[in-house]
Amino acid sequence: MANLDVSFAFAENPRSRPLIEGRIAPEGINLQCTRSGMQELAWRQFHAHEFDASELSMSSMIAARSRGDDSFVALPIFTTRGFMQTNVLVREASSILRPEDLAGKRIGVPEYQMTAALWARGILQHDFGVETTSCHWYMERLPEQSHGGSTGFEPPRDLDFHYIPWEKNIGAMLGAGELDASLLGGRWGFSAPVPNSQRRKSIVNENRGSADFGSGSGIRPLFADPQAEGARYFSQSGIFPVNHGVAIQTDFLKRHPWVAINLYQAFLEAKDSWLAEVQEGARPYLETGVLSSEAGIGLRTDVFPYGVRNNRILLETLLDYSYEQGLSVRRVSVEELFYEPMLEL
Repeated sequence: MANLDVSFAFAENPRSRPLIEGRIAPEGINLQCTRSGMQELAWRQFHAHEFDASELSMSSMIAARSRGDDSFVALPIFTTRGFMQTNVLVREASSILRPEDLAGKRIGVPEYQMTAALWARGILQHDFGVETTSCHWYMERLPEQSHGGSTGFEPPRDLDFHYIPWEKNIGAMLGAGELDASLLGGRWGFSAPVPNSQRRKSIVNENRGSADFGSGSGIRPLFADPQAEGARYFSQSGIFPVNHGVAIQTDFLKRHPWVAINLYQAFLEAKDSWLAEVQEGARPYLETGVLSSEAGIGLRTDVFPYGVRNNRILLETLLDYSYEQGLSVRRVSVEELFYEPMLEL
């Protein structure tokens, strides 16, 4: 019996690379891989249902499901994670010395609905008391380019919300003092402006280009020690926030239900392969004492668990945040978001 062709769109991450490169193959499946930035990928999936399965923004999947869109089913595969609050950049002249000082400030965000922004706002609210409605929000992506434009997003009525004009961008506004902070500027970074003629040709541009901030620019991270802040949050909550998940088209899954578990198993193998590579790469540092034995123990700890049971608290928190912030029109449950036979994994 021939393998089934399954089209799958990936947003690049090292844990999925063995699948993308064909070093690991799902049983019974010819995986036809497409690589894409998440903004473009989400647009192609929600608008055209172009791929049988793909990585997708967790926030967008939740928002779509809350509005009755059941065209995709989530699989408990979480490909990217991060402590999103540690990516906040602030303008020194805005006198933001601690997270609480963000209240009342003008904050730029590439996309209000994106999962990283959802986590950052939720953590700032619940851990530092910064109410989302106390800030002024400026979103860079216009509706026709955004995740939210594909899932029915409308700014919550109690929110002071603005779209950034096309001729501007977050970086330039931050540098010029038109914004006080950027919600997502740390790990993603701001690059030098990119002329229109040199941008990657795609359905939607990933960004508009922005200013290059460095030492002496007057722009700095909100958290001077991002690692310490990430460790604080993890130790208190036990949560390492997920960003991208995996979704499969509902109609496709009805025709080929076995594909879900085979994809899940392949993603687990790919992650294990990546972990083995990380451990092997660290071996010389452990042997020479550059890394401690405690660090080696840490490398063997899986902080990227797949499955629903190991991520239940995290998922409930994310679903709460989505509803609290007005991205979901109702509170979605874990059970209705994920493929039912995989809820016990």
